[in-house]
Amino acid sequence: MGNLISTSKKQEQAILVGVIQPFQDESEINDYLDELEFLADTAGAIIIKRFIQKIDEPNPRTFIGKGKVLDIATFVEEHNIDMVIFDDELTPTQLRNLENEFKRKVLDRTNLILDVFAQRAKTAYAKTQVELAQYEFMLPRLKRMWTHLERQRGGIGLRGPGETEIETDRRIIRNRIAKLKDELSRIDRQMATQRKNRGSAVRVALVGYTNVGKSTIMNLISKSDVFAENKLFATLDTTVRKVVIGNLPFLLSDTVGFIRKLPHQLVESFKSTLDEVREADLLLHVVDISHPNFEEQINVVNQTLQEIGGGDKPTILVFNKIDAYTWSQKPADDLTPTTQENVSLDELKRTWMGKKGTDCIFISAKQKINIRAFRELLYKMVREIHVTRYPYDNFLYPDINEANLEY
Repeated sequence: MGNLISTSKKQEQAILVGVIQPFQDESEINDYLDELEFLADTAGAIIIKRFIQKIDEPNPRTFIGKGKVLDIATFVEEHNIDMVIFDDELTPTQLRNLENEFKRKVLDRTNLILDVFAQRAKTAYAKTQVELAQYEFMLPRLKRMWTHLERQRGGIGLRGPGETEIETDRRIIRNRIAKLKDELSRIDRQMATQRKNRGSAVRVALVGYTNVGKSTIMNLISKSDVFAENKLFATLDTTVRKVVIGNLPFLLSDTVGFIRKLPHQLVESFKSTLDEVREADLLLHVVDISHPNFEEQINVVNQTLQEIGGGDKPTILVFNKIDAYTWSQKPADDLTPTTQENVSLDELKRTWMGKKGTDCIFISAKQKINIRAFRELLYKMVREIHVTRYPYDNFLYPDINEANLEY
């Protein structure tokens, strides 16, 4: 069986649905729906309209209120919409009820992320990881599926007495999950052996929210050609390159990006990929400083790092895309219309971000701004780790003031 979710290139028309709960405001929800639209665009959908509703708590039957359900049902019928996408995870009951109301395909955020991962998976390992996550997501939701899985076995007498189609499907899925887990365990052991065979070289891992420019930085620092694209989750497979700055060698890995509400099925399935983060000596936490919610993205990444056991690593905070960063230069008592101006590197260093200490750098990987300073900081941090591990190598790698770091 291949991937379960269609990866067709046909562009389907969709609408987005978000809710504002008492602890949220409309601007926050619009930012979340911007990200959901980017996910849908990456998956190949065209967004026609957004629906937002204020609710005190989700309706256990349909998540949103009856009136809003009716509004959406009318709209999708009049405009021949293909699917409705919710920004939150829906229960199997809510999915089934909403599909009955809309007579259209309904996806929640988790389902959409799984679809994007299915499209982005290129290697056998990534495809296996995604397929496992899809099956684990599907198992409790079989009741709302209008088509059952292709039979892997069949014929009279092979189902067992009184076994229903859904019980057969559950058994097929559980068998497939067990097989995929065995396959991933085998690959995990191979990858663990590969990591051990790299010796005791200092390991540096690029981490960050999805689409912040990690692969672009990887290409710049390692002079390699890792796939980079302005789409979410362009990188699923970990790429490791040997990098030399001055005469100091280390290993640099590019990892899968994080995202708000990353499905736990994916975190579990990609645990081996995330081992690169857990076993790294130094993290480069890349931040898209031009994103309006970059501070929340920082918190999402830090929380995910804590969950996977990588939150206590030495970290360089790399504020990328400074060429696209703007801020208001207007004083607080100035009531004229707000204008946005580009910010100089010196001005950035005087912000709260620049005051986080020496383990912070502002760059533009795309425009190659401040890259020399970035390489110098990286050299300094890697050298500190290396000479601690190999004190007799101290003379081989001079300090930053004496090293030749010509770019």
